[in-house]
Amino acid sequence: MPRHIRILILLCLCTFTSVLAQNRPDPSEFSVKEHYTKYEYRIPMRDGVHLFTSVYVPKDTSRAYPFLIDRTPYSVAPYGVDQYREHLGPSPEFDAAGYIFVFQDVRGRYMSEGTFVEMRPHIDDKKSSKDVDDASDLYDTIDWLLKNVPNNNGNAGIWGISYPGFYTSASIIDSHPALKAASPQAPMTNLFMGDDAYHGGAFMLAANFGFYAFFKPQENPQLPPKGPSPFEFGTKDGYEFYLNVGPIGNLSKLLDGKSWLFDDQMRHDTYDDYWKVRNLAPHMKNIHCAVLTVGGWFDAEDLQGPFTTFHSIDKNNPDIFNALVVGPWVHGGWARYDGDHLGRVEFAANTGDFYRKNILFPFFEQYLKGKTDAKLPKAYVFETGTNVWRRYSAWPPKGAEQKTLYFHANGELSFDAPSDSSSFDEYVSDPAHPVPFVNYQSVSVPQEYMLSDQRFAATRTDVLTYETPVLQEDVTITGPISPRLFVSTSGTDSDFDVKLIDVYPNDYPDSKLDAIKPEDRSKPRTDVGPPSFTMAGYQQLVRGEPFRGKFRHSFEKPEAFTPGKVEEINATFQDINHTFRRGHRIMVQVQSSWFPLTDRNPQTFVNIPDAKPSDFVKATERVYHSKTQPSGIVVEVSNPGAEEEKR
Repeated sequence: MPRHIRILILLCLCTFTSVLAQNRPDPSEFSVKEHYTKYEYRIPMRDGVHLFTSVYVPKDTSRAYPFLIDRTPYSVAPYGVDQYREHLGPSPEFDAAGYIFVFQDVRGRYMSEGTFVEMRPHIDDKKSSKDVDDASDLYDTIDWLLKNVPNNNGNAGIWGISYPGFYTSASIIDSHPALKAASPQAPMTNLFMGDDAYHGGAFMLAANFGFYAFFKPQENPQLPPKGPSPFEFGTKDGYEFYLNVGPIGNLSKLLDGKSWLFDDQMRHDTYDDYWKVRNLAPHMKNIHCAVLTVGGWFDAEDLQGPFTTFHSIDKNNPDIFNALVVGPWVHGGWARYDGDHLGRVEFAANTGDFYRKNILFPFFEQYLKGKTDAKLPKAYVFETGTNVWRRYSAWPPKGAEQKTLYFHANGELSFDAPSDSSSFDEYVSDPAHPVPFVNYQSVSVPQEYMLSDQRFAATRTDVLTYETPVLQEDVTITGPISPRLFVSTSGTDSDFDVKLIDVYPNDYPDSKLDAIKPEDRSKPRTDVGPPSFTMAGYQQLVRGEPFRGKFRHSFEKPEAFTPGKVEEINATFQDINHTFRRGHRIMVQVQSSWFPLTDRNPQTFVNIPDAKPSDFVKATERVYHSKTQPSGIVVEVSNPGAEEEKR
């Protein structure tokens, strides 16, 4: 069974909170059943719908406890008052400290009544009790809990990762007076603008099909869940599988007639009203609780969501505590792993344990129990390259200098603008032979791809490579990166995928992870990826994103290219906080396919979900780097020591 399917099934059955963290104590050290009593309720909402809710109440009644809520579409299993979870809180500290833990199936999922709606739109102006959304559902839930669960201290908090992260964000709008703290973690915020569904207008193919192959509409809501059947790819090679499928519209036929959730994602391939009403950012208002948004630099699913959420809350709710935490983690990895490495790239510390003990736990203790001030900064972010936690008073940090890494002839890259009167590079992009996103077989989206070795791509004739000389000083880049390309194509549409890369020195030591036997690698999402190889000259992906050219002027109204006409593309990619060390090089690669991470662009201006095989054609792509057409990447170069907040 593919790795990502195994993991998603586990999440579906148990939610993120029941996945064991590596550092958690042996269950014999702390027994949930010994210290908590479980209750199950069907809590009424204002429109008469009842939401199934499991509540774990401390047996110790010598003090009152706050509620800590997790709302999920993945089931609050196990069901039955005699069936207990092994762990309750985001980390072992919560279980021992004592909270009233609340787990709720959202509308239309598993044991809850109502109709499930993908990323249910928020209703700003509720005119009657029939106008319900996740904010009203949490409000009604907290109201009921305060009145019906004894020994509570009158305070409530909420947290969740990924889809439960979205439910956290959506639920705190117009917040209940008793809601004092919230932590949306990897929250989906705008699926078309950089979260799960589309990046730069390109469909995130393998991740979406892999997810919706098991996350399907429920046939029998309000019944205990059965484990979903894994999708049979019939091969270990996702590149081969998706190429043989042909146009992506054919994928719907493989989902047993239960494909409308996948079809919604695939067929709404412009920024239309379907996506606009599901964009949570404009609605993040009237939030009266403290918020700690969490993300991971190597989150392949929802890296953009935390930044969009953080900035939206900041803009609309200036009077609350609102902070951001970003570490060197994969999707949800901060809750489960040590976070000391990803693939063969090492981070030199147990970053996951540090976060759980020193950031998340003190945050909830302060705002739900009135404990000591956690003294958290506005932005607590991990700096890759140097492997240092940084505390900032703003994100991105203040005082950074905007510079451009310019492309030059002969594959050169520098902060100096080109002076040539006419200069370009070109390559032929062939949809029948797209550039792979990893150089090993996988039907999933391995999290390791987020920093995987790009040497295999640099050798291809359909990938352009630009590289600086060896750096004489450290270069730290913070915040979003913004490619600015001058391009032309012989087709009428093309993708332009840009990758920012850290090239290691030729004397860089090999990773100690190569000595780990495969059978001893117990972390399925942080395994070392491909077979052993030397780290000398490693080309570490720092940030890479696709951009679909037809959206160069608007994501709402795509436009065809005029073959041979030079046009400008301006894009903004997700944030980084990375130091390119002295002795390393900075590299940029440009290509026009990244398969099957994204769907193939036919390179003719067509509606891609309805494309025919004959629509897929070769195209000659040109990237210009002259004085009047200076392609490059705009970055923010900072001085971390000068800008870091002092304790």
